[in-house]
Amino acid sequence: MNGLIPDGGTALLIDGKLVPGSAGVFPTIDPATEETLGQAANASPADMDAAIAAARRAFDETGWSRDPALRARCIRQLRDAMQAHVEELREITIAEVGAPRMLTSGPQLEGPVGDLTFAADLAESYTWSTDLGTATQMGITSRRELRREAVGVVGAITPWNFPHQINLAKLGPALAAGNTVVLKPAPDTPWCAATLGPLITEHTDIPAGVLNFVTSDDHSLGAQLVGDPRVDMITFTGSTATGRSVMAGGAPTIKRTFLELGGKSAAVVLDDADLGAAVSFTAFSVVVHAGQGCALTTRLLVPRARYDDAVAAARATLGALPPGDPNNPGTICGPLISARQRDRVEGYLAGARADGADILIGGGRPTDRERGFFVEPTLIGGVANTATIAQEEIFGPVLVIIPHDGDADAIRLANESPYGLSGAVWGTDPDRIERVVAGVRTGTLGVNGGLWYHADAPFGGYKQSGIGREMGVAGFEEYLETKLVAYPA
Repeated sequence: MNGLIPDGGTALLIDGKLVPGSAGVFPTIDPATEETLGQAANASPADMDAAIAAARRAFDETGWSRDPALRARCIRQLRDAMQAHVEELREITIAEVGAPRMLTSGPQLEGPVGDLTFAADLAESYTWSTDLGTATQMGITSRRELRREAVGVVGAITPWNFPHQINLAKLGPALAAGNTVVLKPAPDTPWCAATLGPLITEHTDIPAGVLNFVTSDDHSLGAQLVGDPRVDMITFTGSTATGRSVMAGGAPTIKRTFLELGGKSAAVVLDDADLGAAVSFTAFSVVVHAGQGCALTTRLLVPRARYDDAVAAARATLGALPPGDPNNPGTICGPLISARQRDRVEGYLAGARADGADILIGGGRPTDRERGFFVEPTLIGGVANTATIAQEEIFGPVLVIIPHDGDADAIRLANESPYGLSGAVWGTDPDRIERVVAGVRTGTLGVNGGLWYHADAPFGGYKQSGIGREMGVAGFEEYLETKLVAYPA
């Protein structure tokens, strides 16, 4: 057993203590082999209640929210502890998430650990109060001060696809801002969160109750966290359907809610673009981590006159990237996370076939893999932009290719979606590129392969892709309240 995971499985972190789950344990599965890796602590509603109470107490009764120097030190301690145990964390991530090994040197592990530096630095450098000077109203002159303060208790609910990145993108800024946190990670990847518990208790000065981890296979615990009046804010990353439930669950207490939801992002290829580079880049990206990324560009919009060339280029790229063992350093496309997720992807492919779509490559399970939740990289054509396969988030290695009739039509097609999370544009004329950038309603856009992901860059979407921003200063400020104090001048 990995040194971070004792033989009995992982533990909950509640009020500074590692404790067993009141509901026993539940298994975590290797998606590449379908074998049981081990056990995770299974929390009960009583455990969640205890975690919320601990977070509330830590916020209300300690000086955590008023000590940015302590917060910065603790965040750096967590970063250093994770870096010291990075090889153990890497093996856990590959096994539990099915993440290709090459991704763990980037966004699946080492990237987000390093990003904690940004949160720690911001805790120290942020301007917590601003003098607004004096003003006179109704004959009374007052001196005004604008303060930024922590929201309070934050409930964080995270998915399984990039667990370290999403967990730390919430924990780092929330803690830096002075909040206390209850984290409920996805039941498919409990170890990636729970293994941080021993690192926190043994290697950081984070006070008891400031950070609590509650792993469980009971989805109702997420609803419990959302609805609890002691929780001031929910930060949620996941599907748009679940995001609606989170909004509704928080409504009775008018709870602040951050939502990072689904996407069906478009890569727009203009007729003056390097078609081969644009198509190959897009096809490659949709295969990374078996397409399990909300911000991947899964609709490829190409000039109608070059449609056949684009299909050929996409087929060549997808055909060269078969699903493989995530432990292999050369693997790009690993398994889907679970049998349930594979069934979901296969259901979309069956629906596309029934609707008359062309499966241009892939569309099934790889014949050389008897076990594991693998799906072949798939290219779908012959569908309208309004087809289900082109409108709904699949979360698998599936790319839909659609012809457009010029720049304005490409912008229309890109925006003809309930989502607005990410996107791309490829071309050579700067003015035309700028028209597309200005015209597509989405939270992030890459131009000719430009990458927007970084600790200091805010990430989030338009429309049904969510509310608010994560990362960057904007993401940090999601966890702050604004207080205006007026003194007699």
